[in-house]
Amino acid sequence: MGKRLSEWLHNLSRGWVVIAAALAILVFIALVAPGQAAQAEAYTGDAGSPDLSLFYSAEDLYHLAEVYGERGREAYVRARFTFDLVFPVVYTLSLATALGWLSRRAFAPESRWQRVNLVPVLAMLCDYGENVSASLVMARYPERTVMIDWLAPAFTLLKWTFIGASFALLLVGAAAALWGWTRSREVMER
Repeated sequence: MGKRLSEWLHNLSRGWVVIAAALAILVFIALVAPGQAAQAEAYTGDAGSPDLSLFYSAEDLYHLAEVYGERGREAYVRARFTFDLVFPVVYTLSLATALGWLSRRAFAPESRWQRVNLVPVLAMLCDYGENVSASLVMARYPERTVMIDWLAPAFTLLKWTFIGASFALLLVGAAAALWGWTRSREVMER
């Protein structure tokens, strides 16, 4: 399944799609995210959000649920199933198509490096896991949601790890593509 998904993403990774996806994420960040952040802050104050943390514990999540209050928890859950359904798709499309486009230029067609375009998909899946588990904790508060309450921080850490890895792989892919392009020009000049 991973190989087929990677190939599908490669077929999608045309230059114009990569540019359109990059523009979409920039527009989303510039126009949608600030409004979402302001709305979240109105309900949660400056308590922060588990989604933006790298490390937190189940107890930290319960503390946030308490600080948010009933309206803040409702707003948090609502945002996870509106804004946070769309944003992971947008950043995944942007990162996966850019990685697909670069890897086709940087690595041999049979190379395992061709599948780096799946790393953003893993980030998206972890993001959705984070959203569901943190929302369950918020929705059930003050009841404890055993196991789920520590899945949320694990999903968050994995999400940020895969997002960071995606950006690192973009740099590796760009360097490898540049290296290959330079080498091919040298060969043509001989």
